[in-house]
Amino acid sequence: MRRAVCPGSFDPVTKGHIDIFERASAMFDELIISVFHNPGKDKAAFSMEERVEMLREATAHIPNVRVTGFSGLLNEFCRQEEAPFIVRGLRAFTDFEYEFQRALLMKKIDQSIETVFIMTNAEYSFISSSGVRELATFGGKLSDLVPECVEKHVREHAFKKFEDGMEKVQ
Repeated sequence: MRRAVCPGSFDPVTKGHIDIFERASAMFDELIISVFHNPGKDKAAFSMEERVEMLREATAHIPNVRVTGFSGLLNEFCRQEEAPFIVRGLRAFTDFEYEFQRALLMKKIDQSIETVFIMTNAEYSFISSSGVRELATFGGKLSDLVPECVEKHVREHAFKKFEDGMEKVQ
């Protein structure tokens, strides 16, 4: 069985992510999408549980996808899941530079793990989770950026954050 892990923070999941998941799922028998705790991104807008739930809703149409959360070393997670492939989506050359270095480090740590890069469709190349969060904070249009089920969560979260901020101002 060809099994791959697609790790990320997915804070929140975007249509660009979904594009990568759909295309990667055609390449592997099972695609494990895993929300990883990223120490470099400690200020996540959504909890790991919320992100896992949004991903499950947004990928329900992809039959060979499993969604989970994980904190720890990616190579250990891959070994635990018997997944010798890591899928990484790329939007721009800057993504490639970062991901290329990470793939080389992973290869140094565990030679049995291969990293597969998938370029996003051009129509999604400008979408980022941080951009979605910023737009939501100011009431911007999200329907072209995130799945409908995710938009609801993002709007509710942004509204609560806005209300909390207003309470601090008063």
